[in-house]
Amino acid sequence: MKLRSALGAAAGTVGLTALGNRLLASRARSLENPVPGVERTYHWRGMDVRYTVAGEPDAPDMVLVHGIHAAASGREFADVVEDLADTYRVTVVDLPGFGRSDRPPLVYSHKLYTEFMEEFLRDQTETPIVVTSSLSASFVVDAASEVDIERLILICPLADTTERRPWIRTLFRTPLVGTALFNVLVSKPSTRYFFERDGYYDADRIDPAALEYAWQSAHQPGAKYAPASFVAGTLDPSSDFDLATELATLETPTTLIWGRDAELVPLRDGRELADAADLDLVVIDYATQMPHAEHPEKFLEYVSAELPRTDS
Repeated sequence: MKLRSALGAAAGTVGLTALGNRLLASRARSLENPVPGVERTYHWRGMDVRYTVAGEPDAPDMVLVHGIHAAASGREFADVVEDLADTYRVTVVDLPGFGRSDRPPLVYSHKLYTEFMEEFLRDQTETPIVVTSSLSASFVVDAASEVDIERLILICPLADTTERRPWIRTLFRTPLVGTALFNVLVSKPSTRYFFERDGYYDADRIDPAALEYAWQSAHQPGAKYAPASFVAGTLDPSSDFDLATELATLETPTTLIWGRDAELVPLRDGRELADAADLDLVVIDYATQMPHAEHPEKFLEYVSAELPRTDS
């Protein structure tokens, strides 16, 4: 009787978990493009990668590459695109596995994203300015040795998120338990906690629409696969990749932008990186890891001051 009861309880738990996963999936709508401009598709290795272009076709190229987290997408740049498009041909990309791009069940890696950035920048732009944040900066810096880039603007860049734990990736990729764990990770309370802890200095500045879009994005089909690799640390570059060394050897002019109150990637890291690679460092007050989202007007002001004038 005890065994029968235990088996019955286990079966009930599995059934409830499966039901919960299905209910959450059914609540997610198809993602609309949150970025102003014309959406296009880049076909890459069997995937449809979505990107949006705004600005005059003959203007200098600028590419905006979102950071990496469980609900990441190009929407993080939505509030700066229109202003930048007054001067540049702005391209906002959803990386493979995120946003409106395809999310196949690949084993995502640093190498895959670096190769994507190399090919995308070479095929879709001409000597662009590239603005990117957090871990994606390591992909772009790695790619910069293989493709011509006019200038880099790196927002709180990092290249080491955690020790590598591939078993976590394996766990998250399992159909039932993995999906349930991922749904907990990207629940609305968890997503808001992430924004409050690592994204914004002032929680009152968090746009409810950004939270809703993040939740919707994280519940699209295949949404767990790329974040599973991120949580496992396997999107980090290899151990012989040192961000300061890589930046110091690049000939590409580079500016760092940091939120003064960033904790996950503290300002002291930015100062050390700037000193080691002899880079300009711009600090935005009352901001953490996403100063471009929390203070778009200040971000635009500093970016405009750092970039060479295109009308000179």
